[in-house]
Amino acid sequence: MNQKTDQNEKSFWQTLLNIDRRIIFLFIAVAVALPLFFRISMHIPVTPVARGVYDAIESLPPGSKVLVSFDYDPGSMPELQPMAEAFFRHAFGKDLKVIIMGLWPQGPLQANIALKEVFKDEEIRAKNLQYGIDYVNLGFTAGNEVVIDRMGHSFEESYPQDSRGTPLSQIPLMRGVRSYDNIDLIYNLSAGYPGTQEWVQYAVDVFHVKLVAGNTAVQAPSMYPYVQTGQLLGVLGGMKGGAEYEVAIGRPGKAVRYMFSQAIAHAVICLFIIIGNLAFFSLKKKRS
Repeated sequence: MNQKTDQNEKSFWQTLLNIDRRIIFLFIAVAVALPLFFRISMHIPVTPVARGVYDAIESLPPGSKVLVSFDYDPGSMPELQPMAEAFFRHAFGKDLKVIIMGLWPQGPLQANIALKEVFKDEEIRAKNLQYGIDYVNLGFTAGNEVVIDRMGHSFEESYPQDSRGTPLSQIPLMRGVRSYDNIDLIYNLSAGYPGTQEWVQYAVDVFHVKLVAGNTAVQAPSMYPYVQTGQLLGVLGGMKGGAEYEVAIGRPGKAVRYMFSQAIAHAVICLFIIIGNLAFFSLKKKRS
């Protein structure tokens, strides 16, 4: 009887060890997708580095000009797009003037997608924001860090016209904007090169501009030293950074929901790790 029980127990643990990996992937997929269908949020404390981004923008008086560089592509949308949307809500809510550009070809297109989403908000729509007066999209220009350096001397040298082909001299928002001296803050959304590091080296260190950034989770740790030295006023790191920013402005959105989904997926992964270790050590004990 005991031998039969031992065999059944051994068979049970062996079955767990031999679970098809596709079944595990299915559980992970369900764990990621299912929470997105529910409006459930989790408590997310705002860290000091993320608070620095919020404070830098919050401290600007109405009418201040913020240059936003979209240096990422669709592959980084899940992490960086919520940061972009939260920024537009924050900036437009404070009546700031937003100048959009991109060192990545797809960056300005990502900005348009974020603007389209934000303009669905009734509070933002009620402000009747006008292109060329309240915001402008300069588009993409090639040159990487050379563009950053050149803009410190003259915006028109890098961007003689906006993304619609309108000369800068004919855009009301750009009148009087000749260099970084006429910009109150730069906000960089970056997924790699060129990105935040280049903005620090060629804009902050050379022209002494004020800079905040939003980075992918992989890139963010290498940006934190710049916060400690004061070269960056704040950093949003990955999806969690986006969620912190949403909480800081009082508008929990996509990033907060995604964080709950991510937490559930991590819990499922940890559960499978525990089950796998239990099965392994139980069978090892039976064999010995």
